[in-house]
Amino acid sequence: MAGPSGGVSPLRFGDFTLDIANRRLLDKGAPVDLNARYLDALALMAQRPGDLVTKDEFLDTAWNGVPVTDEALTQAIRKLRQALGDDANAPRYIETVPKHGYRFIAPVESADTPAPAASRPATDWLGLAASGTIGGGMAGLLGGLLYGLGGTSQPLAPGMGAASVLVVLVSLNILVGLAGGAGVSAGIALAHRLKGAALPFLMAGGAIGGLLVGTFARLLGIDAFTLLFGQAPARMTGGFEGSLLGLAVGVGAWAALRPDGLASPRRAIGLGAASGAFAGLAIALFGGTLMAGSLAALSRNFDGSRLDLDRLAHLVGEAQFGPLSTALTAALEGLLFGGCIAAALLFALRQRA
Repeated sequence: MAGPSGGVSPLRFGDFTLDIANRRLLDKGAPVDLNARYLDALALMAQRPGDLVTKDEFLDTAWNGVPVTDEALTQAIRKLRQALGDDANAPRYIETVPKHGYRFIAPVESADTPAPAASRPATDWLGLAASGTIGGGMAGLLGGLLYGLGGTSQPLAPGMGAASVLVVLVSLNILVGLAGGAGVSAGIALAHRLKGAALPFLMAGGAIGGLLVGTFARLLGIDAFTLLFGQAPARMTGGFEGSLLGLAVGVGAWAALRPDGLASPRRAIGLGAASGAFAGLAIALFGGTLMAGSLAALSRNFDGSRLDLDRLAHLVGEAQFGPLSTALTAALEGLLFGGCIAAALLFALRQRA
């Protein structure tokens, strides 16, 4: 079978343009030296971004059916990665699918499409950060409703006291969710802008963003409570919790931001939720606290509090809010935070697509 040939518009990915009709690869307009077989292999993958390309397909297209060893294909992929400045351990262009083949994971568009304006990367960065912030706020809304409906010291029906607690709890959770989502998503969006959809960088970006927001929020919260009430709860969510959650959200963001993440949103959201739940559970096991743990500590510190999270503890067999309640609510909060941010990032990508 002949290799890819004329009649195909040039393809653009990253700084590269693949002109299949004229059989050349350009890096920011400068030619890249590739032999014919490697160019055909690249064209085969770039014309099918997100699809698995098997060894047999490479042999039929780039080697015209001539039998070659596996090492020849491995060498071709190695040379292509060198030409693209790609890394097999944190790929931006070519991903290895062990024992099956390779997949081109970078977004590909026709070079006939007008190039993005110079300000587009900043807009994309801000758009992703804003979407993740909204996702954090949605997680806060859901958590606030759960704790407000299940954690007041009396039912909502008799009067407005419990209703006021609900409003305050929901508002507080939304505010915390927005702040956490903003920090984590900004770190992830910046990492994505600089390094693409590479898992280690997205995780690092989320962890750094979560660390900064969590540390600042803890310091501000301790100062505020000390100033207003003369004391502050010993256990409050801080940088440790924020960094672990950010690390987990980075996993969900990786699934959402991959080119094939658009084709399986449930898988991306599920991975974000699962990694968030695991991080929440790890936080509790290491002695940290998330929102429910912080609220429980606050309610015990101040007499006459209308908040009684012990009602939630009763559901899991504890007389008062203890280690099991802390672990389960932390896992739930992590699940909501990771899943909602992954869903928000997916929504943002679909809007852009």
